[in-house]
Amino acid sequence: MPELNEHIAASLARTGKEYREVHEWIDSPETKYERHDFSRVLINAAMFREKYGEEGAQEYVYHLVDDLKCRFGKQIDSHVANMKDCLSYFGG
Repeated sequence: MPELNEHIAASLARTGKEYREVHEWIDSPETKYERHDFSRVLINAAMFREKYGEEGAQEYVYHLVDDLKCRFGKQIDSHVANMKDCLSYFGG
């Protein structure tokens, strides 16, 4: 998943603000898995909306989307490479 500084840089590029507190909250080592739980997106987004406005809530969602793309992207890339190897091995 993207490092904290990458999330902050993305927020800066989108909004001109770091939203460091949002990104640090999501990636806190003790609660990282719990805070990436998509079943809690509406609850957590509401919390950030109340504290930082709509833009802060959006940055929370963008953080999750970036992590999702990164995690699944690695899996897909690995799968594609493995499939190419299998097809090459078996003459496909």
